[in-house]
Amino acid sequence: MALQRICFRSELVPGSWKRIDEPPVAVFDVAGELYAIKDVCTHEYARLSDGEVDGETVVCPWHGACFSLSTGEALSPPAVDPVETFAVVVKDGDVYVDLD
Repeated sequence: MALQRICFRSELVPGSWKRIDEPPVAVFDVAGELYAIKDVCTHEYARLSDGEVDGETVVCPWHGACFSLSTGEALSPPAVDPVETFAVVVKDGDVYVDLD
């Protein structure tokens, strides 16, 4: 496992998110469930964490493409390719993503 620390678990509350720049990864807290995705729209380079979250869906702030936070699937055009998802690990009060 290649774990990358994101933040303290206490920093993520339902409806919030944290991101890191290298690699571009965002972790979203949806009703207490944590989801991690590559923080780049597959249509054009936009930070998905700058978009709106509606349930388990994130909307790209540039062109409105929607992605599933749980599977990465592109749910609406103009995106057709999924975003990469990562397993989230909470250990000793810290949130990590598994980059493998």
